[in-house]
Amino acid sequence: MIGALIAFAVVFFGLLILEPIIFGLARLFGFYVVVGERTCRVYVLFGKVIGTIDEPGCYFLPGILGARAFIVNILGQAHLLDLRLSQEYLRSQPVNSEEGAPMGIGIWYEMQISDPVSYLFKNTDPRGSLRANVSNATVRCLSNMPLGEMLETRHKMSQTVRAEVSEKSQAWGYKLGSVYIRKVHFRDKGMIRQIEEMVV
Repeated sequence: MIGALIAFAVVFFGLLILEPIIFGLARLFGFYVVVGERTCRVYVLFGKVIGTIDEPGCYFLPGILGARAFIVNILGQAHLLDLRLSQEYLRSQPVNSEEGAPMGIGIWYEMQISDPVSYLFKNTDPRGSLRANVSNATVRCLSNMPLGEMLETRHKMSQTVRAEVSEKSQAWGYKLGSVYIRKVHFRDKGMIRQIEEMVV
């Protein structure tokens, strides 16, 4: 009885230690890969994209990449990308109204990787470029608007900025989602004090 328990313990702890090692080596040598929800794997070998997997599941990698699967993790690269929807908020983008009032606009937008290969290779910093593009579009499109319109038509302003940015962002593999002007405020403290005194 004791011998059976010892044998069971040896086998149990042996498998407990060997299992992660065996599966780790199997992944390293490209026998299989597990792709999670809203993630993507882009395989590059000798500077050339040889495969992309963007659907969740467990895959037998040689069935997709062929014999190159056995060396891609050693001699190539396996890029793991997050395809989830991301959000960013740009605070107080400086614009001037038609009347010359210095205004600040806070803009919130969503973004998501739509083309993994373009995202990796067409721009070294697609997220930063998209941020700069949204900021420039906000300043360029919303400057010199009448003050009353700037304070009241946020939905229309949001659509204007989105239409200006979308085409450029898609070329970098980024899909721009919703865009919303969340805040329009005065930037000049003296003007703010004058308005407060008039209200009081």
